This record gives sequence, C-alpha cells and structure tokens, in this order.
Amino acid sequence: MDIAWYLYPLIILAGIVAGFINTLAGNGSAITLSLLVFLGLSPTMANGTNRVGVIVQSIIGYQTFKRNGMVHKEGVWWLIVPAVLGAIIGALIAVDLDEATMNLALGILMIVLLGLVLVNPKKWLADQMVDPSKIKSPATIAAMFLVGMHGGFIQAGVGVLLLTTLVLGAGYSLSKANGVKLLIVIFFTTPALLLFLYHGQVNWFFAILLTVGQSIGAWIGATYASKYENANIWVRRLLIGVILIAIVKFLGLYKLIW
Repeated sequence: MDIAWYLYPLIILAGIVAGFINTLAGNGSAITLSLLVFLGLSPTMANGTNRVGVIVQSIIGYQTFKRNGMVHKEGVWWLIVPAVLGAIIGALIAVDLDEATMNLALGILMIVLLGLVLVNPKKWLADQMVDPSKIKSPATIAAMFLVGMHGGFIQAGVGVLLLTTLVLGAGYSLSKANGVKLLIVIFFTTPALLLFLYHGQVNWFFAILLTVGQSIGAWIGATYASKYENANIWVRRLLIGVILIAIVKFLGLYKLIW
C-alpha cells in the first residue's frame, strides 16, 4: 500500500504512545487500530496487523519487568491456559467482525470497569501479596477465559480487563500485575495472530512500522513502572484516563461532543 513518506514517523510515534499505554494500563490498541483504519485497512485487516506489534511490545515489556524483579510467576499457568483457549475462540469469531456490536459491548464494559477502578482505590494502590487460592479459583479462571476471548476477538481494551482481573480477582498488586499481564498477552495473542495470518489479514508494512514504535514505548513504560516508587499512583491515573477515552470512543460520544 502506497502512503506518503512523511506518515512513517507518525505511524512510529503512534506505536510509541500505544506501546507505553499498553504496557502500563491497556487500550493502546484503540490508537493503532484507529490509525490503521484511517490509513485504508479494513477493520479486520487492522485487527490482524495490530497483533504483530502487540506481541513484540509485550515481550520487551515483560523482559524489562522481569529484569527488575517485578514479575510474580507462581501459579501463572492457571491464568494463561484459560486465556489462550478463550483467545482461540475469540479470534475465530473475529474473522467476521461485527464492529457496531463490538463497540457497544466494549463501551458498556468500560463503564463497568471505570466503576471498579474508582470504587476501591486502596485495593489498586496496595502492595498486596498474591494469594494462590485466588489465582486458582473457578471465578478467576472463568474471568481469564472471557478476557482471552475478548483479546482474541479484538485487542483494544484487553489490558484494562486483564489488570482488573489480576488486581481485583487474583490479588496481584498493580505493580506486579503489569508484568504478568504482558506474559499472558504474549501467550494468547500468538494463536490469534496465527489465525489472522492464515486468513491473510496482516499487512506487514504497517505491522513493522508500528512494531518499531510499540517496542520503544513498551521499554519506556516498563522501565518507568519498575524504577519509580509512585508508579502505582500514576499508572492508576493513566488507567482511569484510558478508560474514559475508551468510553467516549466505543459509544460514539465524540459525535455528540463535536
């Protein structure tokens, strides 16, 4: 696909912003998906193309968290396996994407998540110990299956869902949840990407440009969260901002604003 050369830095910059947001909060894919559609890709092609950068940024972010001792991996397979199974089902559904229904569902879901983030701030900011019994509980496993299904269907918003499940459901602190979140994303995005590749729904030109930016953004985000004491406070604030923007976007409220 031919595009003007001066758009290359814009695509990379969008990737940096998305990679930073995805690493610390989630829903950065709302930026990359919107940009890809604006550049001429169909929603389904954009959905598949976006997965390449998501996997790479997640690997870089996870390794950065791991090097700084910010990953608690005990019992993590109880979270990964149901998420992967859900992602496969979600990706199979996504090849025939109903964008209007998806946006409505996501918008309503984001309103619910905003309430969860605002209602109990101490839970989000506490440096709590992980409870293995919560990780293995049927409720957490079911939630991870549904989160994986959403992630396989469309990447946008999945980071917010994962953080909510890990902090409020599995008992992770916000600082430790981000590293585990990225590890889970790596596992459940891989089979989804393979399905999109099988259906020829990846544009490698845009994927590579976005991946460059997303990798840089992921490293910056993970380094910040690992090094600064007040990172939890600012990550929660970023999360609230991201959710508010997502509500406006997914429910089409920007049309009313303009």
